[in-house]
Amino acid sequence: MATNMPQEMQHEEEDAAELKFPSEFEHAETLLNSEVHMLLEHRKTQNESAEDEQELSEVFMKTLNYTQRFSRFTNRETISDVRGLLMQKKLHKFELASLANLCPESAEEAKALVPSLEGRFEDEELQEILDNIQTKRSFQY
Repeated sequence: MATNMPQEMQHEEEDAAELKFPSEFEHAETLLNSEVHMLLEHRKTQNESAEDEQELSEVFMKTLNYTQRFSRFTNRETISDVRGLLMQKKLHKFELASLANLCPESAEEAKALVPSLEGRFEDEELQEILDNIQTKRSFQY
């Protein structure tokens, strides 16, 4: 990369496996699919109860359907518990959201899906985290 380029034009290569993200994501927070689903459901309910109900966009409805299909947690308490559990670990916010959204069953699967975990966690420690997530999932129904 040329060194005489202006600072804002010099982009470091993005690589989620190494937790390298564009600068605009530096201060952004991640949401779990389940959290997005709850927010969209709330917005839909607000819209339906409004006097001048407006038609929700196709993108809104597709996103709502997607989050409903891929939400792993069905209530606020479980979402809060899982987020709290994962925040206690030394996880990057991308890793936290990925583990909570994907719910891998084994440490090997987690490392395959989220390569940045490789070398940062022993399999036993990662498996314990995943087992705790699965336990919280199983008690929510």
